[in-house]
Amino acid sequence: MRVAAQAERPGPVMSVQDLLAGASVTYETVVPARVLRPGAEEDVSPGKVRLRPLSVGVLALVSRAARDDAGLVPLLMIKESMIEPAVTLDQVRQMHIGLVHFLIGRINEISGLSSDGQALDEAAESPVGRTHVLLAKHFGWTPDQVAQLTPAQVAVYLAGVEKLLALERSEGSGGA
Repeated sequence: MRVAAQAERPGPVMSVQDLLAGASVTYETVVPARVLRPGAEEDVSPGKVRLRPLSVGVLALVSRAARDDAGLVPLLMIKESMIEPAVTLDQVRQMHIGLVHFLIGRINEISGLSSDGQALDEAAESPVGRTHVLLAKHFGWTPDQVAQLTPAQVAVYLAGVEKLLALERSEGSGGA
């Protein structure tokens, strides 16, 4: 069976490394003076921060962590994306809303999300997102640890989790 040709002629088939390369890129982002200190722009120079795109695994965990408090989503996104300067969640909480709004817009842009972060929920509900959340929750792993697993490792760990869950279900229902 032949695959219909697309209107655009794509380049060669990409490698896995090509697909994953964007996740390791860092972006220097200039924060305008008007964003750093609204109303005092004349006295403030623009600054810059270094951000990394958010991965599906990080987005899934952010979504899961903020399930009971949606207001945590932007704060956790900034904490996970900002690599220089590295900030704690408490420090992000202390930022003014204009700066948070600016940073979230830039993080969404470099992560390939829509301006309102709409893809966050879609990523968390995707099969890969659910897998990342399951592994992180069950084994207590960080997003980086889950993201570094190979597909074969994921398959092995998921099979083990399934067996453990089945065993727990049978013990819980009175079976041996």
